[in-house]
Amino acid sequence: MLELEKDIIDYVLFTQEQLEVKIKELSIWVNKTYKNSKNLIVIGLLKGSFPFFAQLIKSIDIDIIIDFMTVSSYGGGTSNDGSVKIILDLANDIVDKDVLVVEDIIDTGKTMQKVSNLLKSRNPKSFRVLTLLNKPSNRKVSFEPDKFGFEIKKDQFVVGFGFDWEEKLRQLPYIGVIKKEIIAK
Repeated sequence: MLELEKDIIDYVLFTQEQLEVKIKELSIWVNKTYKNSKNLIVIGLLKGSFPFFAQLIKSIDIDIIIDFMTVSSYGGGTSNDGSVKIILDLANDIVDKDVLVVEDIIDTGKTMQKVSNLLKSRNPKSFRVLTLLNKPSNRKVSFEPDKFGFEIKKDQFVVGFGFDWEEKLRQLPYIGVIKKEIIAK
């Protein structure tokens, strides 16, 4: 166990085993949804979606193109101030392609709203969003993913499996909830 892990994490929300089962279920959804697609591009939003994205694509059994965007809304902290920055844009053209954006969490919805508007303006054939965690109780804008893995509560700030606290603890194989007293600081 990491030293910081003991000081920060209150409890494990989703174990490594639970994540593996859910991600397998989500890959089945991708395979069914896009079984007839000839031009599927799967876009991971970095950095948080990386572990989810990497595990998900291993079980996708149709041809895909992968790409990434780096989008920032938290700036390494624990609250989303509403500003969304596109730090790294796509390398591939998405015109007339089926686009699936893979996100770690949809919280306020502001990041996905901005990314969705940007990508839809590039005329994809279809556009969907798949997120590992959904936090509808914290929405600031009207946005719902097409598919999600788990729903979490408004007061849960998570770390591990790509989620960070001040850019740390992303490498944990599970998702844990940060102690409330850490968030209050």
